[in-house]
Amino acid sequence: MLAVSGYAEAATYSRTSSLSGQSFLDAFHWEAIPDPTNGRVNYVTQSEAQSAGLVSVSGFTVTLRGDHTTFLDPSGPGRNSFRLRSNTQYSNHVAIFDIGHMPEGCGTWPAGEIDIVEGVNNQIPNQSTLHTSASKYFRSHLKGVLNDCDVWSDGNQGCGVQLADSNSFGPNFNYNGGGWYAVDRSPTYIAIYFWERGSTSVPSQVEYPVDKVDTSTWGTPAAYFPNTNCDFPSHFGPMNFIINLAFCTLFHVFVGDAPLNFIFAGGDWAGSVYSSSGCPSNCVDFVNKNPSAFSNAYFNFNALNIYQ
Repeated sequence: MLAVSGYAEAATYSRTSSLSGQSFLDAFHWEAIPDPTNGRVNYVTQSEAQSAGLVSVSGFTVTLRGDHTTFLDPSGPGRNSFRLRSNTQYSNHVAIFDIGHMPEGCGTWPAGEIDIVEGVNNQIPNQSTLHTSASKYFRSHLKGVLNDCDVWSDGNQGCGVQLADSNSFGPNFNYNGGGWYAVDRSPTYIAIYFWERGSTSVPSQVEYPVDKVDTSTWGTPAAYFPNTNCDFPSHFGPMNFIINLAFCTLFHVFVGDAPLNFIFAGGDWAGSVYSSSGCPSNCVDFVNKNPSAFSNAYFNFNALNIYQ
């Protein structure tokens, strides 16, 4: 089994941002751009999203959703949705997302460059994945399997770790009330954690955010990527957080590269495996003709705490 003893040397981080409600939204800007993952989606501006009821704030909780009322013209644009990019970039840091609900349904997919959350068409569990440039390998699985993360050699599949917790994604995640995802990015490793709502293993500094965290006290990460076979500084630059939802593609949380990104998204993967996911029709037709199927395609973000 891959040892994670080196990870226990993690430093203590100090909180630099505590975001919830309106302050969460204020930390991002909206990108009304063509979908880079080729989804059946139309990213709208913030004012368009507000007019259409795709974004709302209730106390500490931010809701971001895709359109679920409109029948689409096959020759017209895709389903209206959102793509947000953080105003700030981050290098070595810890980020903790408190998520109450994630998009679910056929035609949806969460993923990224370092994908914290990656899944498709309600298939459980979550998968955390790295995507890099050529010839970069990681012993990404805690069992020590050496995987090629090169996006050019595997159709951008990267090297992924399926989480052991079946409540880490989709309907199971939502039924259980969500949970916490965290990433710890250092010069020598990237670690991803998940704790489901109600778990007795949630660190108190995660469940009840404090000014300093020590990730060495958090136990074994759900996914762990040491720099044994890759020079991190030359492949992972400053990062943005990106939150988006697409259709017939992926929705995800990821850490990207130059700039590094966290994404909750939708794209190519969901469409490519749609027929094997037990979903009806084909992905594009389903998205066009079944708006009510996306009534649960939304995020509830309760908080985002960032430490550096």
